[in-house]
Amino acid sequence: MTEAAIYEELTRIARDLFDDENLVLTPELSAKDVPQWDSFNHINLIVSVEERFGIKFQTAELETMQNVGHLAGLVEKKLAQKSA
Repeated sequence: MTEAAIYEELTRIARDLFDDENLVLTPELSAKDVPQWDSFNHINLIVSVEERFGIKFQTAELETMQNVGHLAGLVEKKLAQKSA
């Protein structure tokens, strides 16, 4: 899956979860930039991403996550490991 396709899917998930059809995900975007992105919705986001891509994150990976770019990178890495 390409980086663009990953961002497209992440955008769909985020727009639905945060109820904001105008939300644009960029690599620098983080929870502090989205008013609805609280700790509860962060968990919902991670679960939705895991379900959509058929992957699982480790707790240590989630603890170091800083922004959407990091999330997209983890998704890409997990998908590559899955197909290897």
